[in-house]
Amino acid sequence: MIGHVLIEGIVASFIVLIACVVGIANGPVGLVCLYEKEVQQRVIERGLTTEARIRRSAGLFRLFGILPLFLFVMISVYGINGARGFGEGFWQICVILLVEGLFDRLFIDWYWVGKTKAWIIPGTEDLMPYIYGKTLIGKWVFTLVGYPVCAAILAAIMNLILK
Repeated sequence: MIGHVLIEGIVASFIVLIACVVGIANGPVGLVCLYEKEVQQRVIERGLTTEARIRRSAGLFRLFGILPLFLFVMISVYGINGARGFGEGFWQICVILLVEGLFDRLFIDWYWVGKTKAWIIPGTEDLMPYIYGKTLIGKWVFTLVGYPVCAAILAAIMNLILK
């Protein structure tokens, strides 16, 4: 079962990856909503986007990236794997989310955003690295602490629903 759940974590990682690939298909400004506020402000000042477009892209990313991720996790754990009870649901949700979170922190944030040119927005190079300081720490804390808390909440809700 653990191998199956790890594979689901990899699939969850690709859901987020696909959302990112689609989001920057016409250039990284498409997902500037994921950048620091200083970068967003510079991009607006340069006339490459507007606050309204940033809010719209953030909403679209949540709708087509984050929502499918969580739907996939819940369908996998409770529909495909047949989890019942808090403990069984919690560990499966937690493992899937942690695999996805580690993929996001290591591959997407550290390597793809930090080491390649795919996410560089011309005129903002002086603001690199794009993910730093409090944001970087916050992302790691959310991955390592927030995801297990989300898993506990989702498992508790499903435990109540499936009783």
